[in-house]
Amino acid sequence: MTVEELRAAITELDLRILETINARIETVERLRQVKADNGLPFVDPDRERALLEELKQANTGPLSEAGVEELVTFVLGLVKRELAGA
Repeated sequence: MTVEELRAAITELDLRILETINARIETVERLRQVKADNGLPFVDPDRERALLEELKQANTGPLSEAGVEELVTFVLGLVKRELAGA
């Protein structure tokens, strides 16, 4: 493959990441509303820990376990910040 082809492939992957993050924010917003309607707290630390462990187990690399933890922590924080501004 050429540099241009590889860059195009990377851009396509980045667009998929962006689409996925936007879909996650929208879905979490719907979850937040359901939780609010039912008197449940928005943040569930036990669920966040379980999600992190599930994703670590599902990871086949090359992303390291520490990388998975950093990624999940970042995404969770990003989504919370985005929704706080909504």
